[in-house]
Amino acid sequence: MTMALAITITMKAVPEVKTKPRIDHRPPGDELNKPDAQVLMPSKRVSRFLAGNTVVGTNPRAAPQAADHCKDDNTICNILGGKCCHNKCMDLSLDKNNCGTCKKKCKFTHTCCRGECVMLAFHKSHCGKCNNPCPKGQYCVYGMCSYA
Repeated sequence: MTMALAITITMKAVPEVKTKPRIDHRPPGDELNKPDAQVLMPSKRVSRFLAGNTVVGTNPRAAPQAADHCKDDNTICNILGGKCCHNKCMDLSLDKNNCGTCKKKCKFTHTCCRGECVMLAFHKSHCGKCNNPCPKGQYCVYGMCSYA
């Protein structure tokens, strides 16, 4: 009750500010000035991602549609050094979801290096990153050669 009374007194004490309506700076022949014009709200427009058109066949890495065109034909993917998996060109030496062969997924803690799922923290040939071997006589511990 006290709170409602305080709000009412405050609202009455604050003077009401009147603002002028915004002036619309559209040219007279603009489509939006017509009463029957249908205005698209931002949520109803097609996004730039969906509206983007790229030329298929120019560069498969730049054109997302081109990746779907290998259809088990490795000649397209061999140019890029990959293999056709799921109708897309994949690099089987580095892809964590297609490591070495199609559909071979590495575990959460493993990384794909040279087509093999390895733990970078403890692998002697891939210590800390791919293709980073430890010198002879040293071990890989926590991604560093001869830790401690």
